[in-house]
Amino acid sequence: MAPSKDPVAETQNEVANETTAEVIQQETENVQEEAAAEEQSQDLFQLTVKLPHKPHKINIMVSPSEQVQDIRQTIVELPGTFQYTCFHLEHNGTRISDFVELTDVPGIGPDSELVLVEDPYTEKEARMHILRIRELIGAAAPRVDVVHGIQAGLSLFDGLSQGEDAQDAKGKKAEDARHPMSDYDFDAPASLDHFLPKVDPTPPLKCIKGMCLSSWNPPPHNLRQRGHLLYLQVTTNEGEQFQISAHVSGFYVNKCTNNKFDPTPKTSPKLQSAHSLITLLSMISPSFEKDFATFQEWNSRKDPLITYPPTNAIPASPWLVPGQNTSSHQADQARPQETYLISGTESGDSLRDFNEEFQSTRELPRETVQDRVFRERLLSKLFADYTDAAVRGAVAIARGELAPLNPTEGRDAQIYVHNNIFFSHGSDGVGTFASEGGDEAARVATGKDVMGVKAVNGLDIPGLQTPGTVVVDYMGRRLVAQSIVPGIFRPREEGQSQIDYGGVEGKDVVASNEIFVPLFEKMSQAMRVKKHTVWDKEQKSHELVASVETKGLLGTDGRKYVLDLYRITPLDIDFIEKYWKGVEGVTEGGYPHRMAVLRPELVEAFWKVKMREYVSAELEKRKKTKEDATAVEGAAKEEAKQEAKEPSGEAAKEEAKEETPVEGEAAKEGEEESKEVAEKKPEEAQETIDISGFDFALNPDVMSGQVPQTDEEKAQMEKDEKDVRDACAFLQEKIIPRLIEDLKEGEVGSPMDGHSLTRLMHKRGINVRYLGTIAKLALEQGNKLISIQIISIQEMVARACKYILNGLLRGLPNPLAPFCISHFLNCLLGAEHNPNPKVVKDDGLWKLYHDADFSFEQLNIQDLRASIEKEVQKRYRFELEAGWETKIKPLQMLREIALKLGLQMRIKDYQFGSVKEGEAAKPKEEPTPTNGNGKSGKGKKKSPAASVADFTEVSKSGSTFEPDDLMNIVPIVKDSASKSQLAEEALEAGRISLIQDHKDIGQELLLESLSLHEQIYGVLHPEVARVYNTLSMLYYQLDEKAAAVELARKAVIVSERTLGVDSAETILNYLNLGLFEHASGNTKTALAYIKHAFGFWRVIYGDSHPDSVTTMNNVAVMLQALKYYTDSRKWFEASLKVCENIFGKSSPHTATLCFQLAQALALDNDSKGAVSKMRDAYNVFLAQLGPKDRNTKEAENWLEQLTQNAVTLARQAKDLQERRKRMLQMTPRVTMSAKPQPQVGQSSLGMPESTTTATSRSGMDSRSIDDLLKFIEGSEGPKQKKRQGKTNPKRRGGGGGSASRT
Repeated sequence: MAPSKDPVAETQNEVANETTAEVIQQETENVQEEAAAEEQSQDLFQLTVKLPHKPHKINIMVSPSEQVQDIRQTIVELPGTFQYTCFHLEHNGTRISDFVELTDVPGIGPDSELVLVEDPYTEKEARMHILRIRELIGAAAPRVDVVHGIQAGLSLFDGLSQGEDAQDAKGKKAEDARHPMSDYDFDAPASLDHFLPKVDPTPPLKCIKGMCLSSWNPPPHNLRQRGHLLYLQVTTNEGEQFQISAHVSGFYVNKCTNNKFDPTPKTSPKLQSAHSLITLLSMISPSFEKDFATFQEWNSRKDPLITYPPTNAIPASPWLVPGQNTSSHQADQARPQETYLISGTESGDSLRDFNEEFQSTRELPRETVQDRVFRERLLSKLFADYTDAAVRGAVAIARGELAPLNPTEGRDAQIYVHNNIFFSHGSDGVGTFASEGGDEAARVATGKDVMGVKAVNGLDIPGLQTPGTVVVDYMGRRLVAQSIVPGIFRPREEGQSQIDYGGVEGKDVVASNEIFVPLFEKMSQAMRVKKHTVWDKEQKSHELVASVETKGLLGTDGRKYVLDLYRITPLDIDFIEKYWKGVEGVTEGGYPHRMAVLRPELVEAFWKVKMREYVSAELEKRKKTKEDATAVEGAAKEEAKQEAKEPSGEAAKEEAKEETPVEGEAAKEGEEESKEVAEKKPEEAQETIDISGFDFALNPDVMSGQVPQTDEEKAQMEKDEKDVRDACAFLQEKIIPRLIEDLKEGEVGSPMDGHSLTRLMHKRGINVRYLGTIAKLALEQGNKLISIQIISIQEMVARACKYILNGLLRGLPNPLAPFCISHFLNCLLGAEHNPNPKVVKDDGLWKLYHDADFSFEQLNIQDLRASIEKEVQKRYRFELEAGWETKIKPLQMLREIALKLGLQMRIKDYQFGSVKEGEAAKPKEEPTPTNGNGKSGKGKKKSPAASVADFTEVSKSGSTFEPDDLMNIVPIVKDSASKSQLAEEALEAGRISLIQDHKDIGQELLLESLSLHEQIYGVLHPEVARVYNTLSMLYYQLDEKAAAVELARKAVIVSERTLGVDSAETILNYLNLGLFEHASGNTKTALAYIKHAFGFWRVIYGDSHPDSVTTMNNVAVMLQALKYYTDSRKWFEASLKVCENIFGKSSPHTATLCFQLAQALALDNDSKGAVSKMRDAYNVFLAQLGPKDRNTKEAENWLEQLTQNAVTLARQAKDLQERRKRMLQMTPRVTMSAKPQPQVGQSSLGMPESTTTATSRSGMDSRSIDDLLKFIEGSEGPKQKKRQGKTNPKRRGGGGGSASRT
């Protein structure tokens, strides 16, 4: 078949030939298409909506493309009209459907009038109205939710902002005297009080005392027939209790009491009824309107992003939460009634056919931009709803609250169906993975399956369906939730299988229904999966376009489903042959399973390398062909001249034409001007190279038990195996060393914790099993990669602890988990405090659960350490050195374990060290929670121990952790929701446009991408936080400072609420926000944000992180801008100390910081110190860079100036006035601007160049530098203050120590 007609080749050409220009052009066309389609929508016009009650009329701005339901939602959310929830809109007396666009409403246009008509209530509408009103008036107490942990979605940004406002209100004198970094203690331990939200000094007023369903519910049949829906009980702030009927016509006060049922309207003193409950409450409570207005005003002070509930993402639950004494569990009679209010008596509102919703949503049209936005928006919401339902079901199963469909089977083989979701255990209950590693392999396969489903969802191939898939880890158990594919449980006739494509019973039977081939070809081609041959147990060959493990199923709904996507990439066969325990010669300490596959990112990177090799070979071939053709043509012409044989000459020319590839206009011009062709041909060929002949992919079934039969099949399998081995070698010989080199040279931001390290590894295509390799390579680099050593070892130990603790928890009932976890943590982290920890028993629970697995009681410190060492060696091939337990950071290790297992621990001062004799924990008063950085033992400030929750009594067991310290366990969730292709395309095109200096179109595309992200994901989503951060950086670079600050603030809040208050991304967002605030002139606010980030930095890593050098320099720069020269000098000194520890004293990085510190010392009137540091910088520059380097010359000039200035100060000590007149004017270099903090894995600037030169001064001393230095060192003269120079962001390093970026 010709390449042009081969669908695989066509798809490959589309992917491979898409150049940067085409991407921009495509996105520009999308934007233009949307603009054309919404041309009218850009012309907003005003509509008037008539209301039945005050204010009787409102005006809203709309666009013709809006749906009527958008207008309806606007009315529901507006402060003056949010009492309306049950209504419809009419135009010219005709009811308008909520699901049509305004353009489809006849006669509507500017200044048209819509009429809001209140509808009769149904029971469901009444329930929704009550829920809405409870939230509006603040009557709903915090919910206790199994999916959302304690303080889920917490944001601390609001407390910081309030703190700054309060500081500003203290007056100018106090503001001038202090700044957020005043008295900052560089040696203070990490303070856990950062996790406590700031207490609002003015708590909100209650609008009513209580509102709940009455005990008279539900209405009797006869009254329900007359329109009665629900009965409510309301207690007003005046203390009066009212019984209210919810009727189809609205709400009214009835005559019921707690003892007597009489639901007729109460007419004395007057009839009180209204369509909206808010209106009725204002009638029965004189103070309600005033209190409600005050509550709304209090609510409006908060950023809306802080108060909005997340809709499309699970909010982040912090791993540290307040203890019982500080948590406010409020009484709320309606809280247990909320399930009924939300889903009704039969819970019918929550039962959904998720599979049908997924597939019908995927089948929605996608021709126009509006179609794609609507479709992806629905998909995003659907994935969020499904994940929420799946997590609730999984937690209920783990707690033993749901009955299995097969109760007679073993627990690991049991399956469940709940809420139309199929649940199974992520373990090998039926022996499917017996030869691959059993439970270990099954657990890995479920995680890889979710990743594969997410990848296929991202491809979005029309006609290829995937089931909704979620993996939930909870209490040591892994549960897999899948939407039910129609027909998957249907019994087939004898001889038929449920699987239509791929392996049926392992690999013994292979199905190859041809209807799946076109769809699977597209999927496999995009994933670089090779079409290959497999053999069944009868040795019959089958040609598959996907792995034999990947299955196709034709559902009874006629749709084609792809299942079991855990093998979309080949096995890491080099690794398996060396380390898997099943290989001959490998001991029992080998790798525990055979599911060690390569990552898709690596396969893609390897494919690109192969494509580059192919293009280079084609270019070389084309160049050689051209040279041969030219030689033939020249010979032919020469022969024609000599022998005058024109036919031969013409033949040579024709041959040359045929051999010379002609592609596009460039080649045609080349025929006319041969010289230009000779010069330009390679470049043009690179742009127009035809790669339809490039066909490289990997066989995912290499080394997986396939036995080729013929010599040809064996040769092909050997070739496939070689390709896979080349990919494995590419990982170990190129990718991993390149990552280490990039980290060493500071080409990427350095990870802060285990999550950011593994995320960076995954981006590069490196599996977590190579953590040991990363650690070994980092150790070889010495102090330059000390942070990578620490984090990688910490991550390996934490993951080993996760496996061990999961094994202990798996057989335990929920109430025993705190005892097991606290004992485990005491053995791991509290060994120094209590060398012989014992389990704190609850005799009642021990008797009740007498058949539980109490093996955790036998755990001791020595056994745990030996188990951890064994796990690390087995999984990562890394041998922990003797005494490793004393070198790990206990607080950081506690955090890593808590995040991996979903633990929420109580905030208290955990005692990790040994107890000194005579020292006891003293009872402490309950502190006022603050969000400041308390400084230990200084002035009146409380120590961190005193400012964290309630460490109020001596530990009963004398151990670091008590069972009561575990406040909650939240499920860890992996979902299969993919990114929005449309939003990502617009973002990427905007970036490329800015790089190519197309500023206008670039900004338009970026704004379009932002709008798409917000529409599709909702504003509270991790992807939206990332796009906020990306755009804030881009706008900062474009000098749009106000826009950068606004976007950075949003990035901080959204990342806090969806990623966690102490996630690495949140900290980097805070640091960048501080930089942008400083650039906008709000330097004190900037310092407050950076101080907050530093507090969490200490918690998640500790001190002396490589990237903290940049941040410390930024702080020093900001303090210089505020003229706090002494404090600025301290931050430069701290930065230099970290840099010396990492790079050594003779590094150019350290020399640059010495240069900056010398300037800071000069500004702080320490001329002698300034000369000393500048001399250190000069000596290093001279030794490392040579005398001709600009850095060396600049340091020399500054050293001469500083020396001359110091001499002048010594000679003129007695004449202060004269000294001021003769003071040398010096401009500080690189210390007057700051630089952004790079994200983990993001490129940063290397060693910058100097642009500042010292000008020669008149009257400079003629003696040598050494003589002048001797003179200074032998005298103590008064010091001279330098005048601050102007800010120059373009100076060397971009300011603030950018040369110190590691």
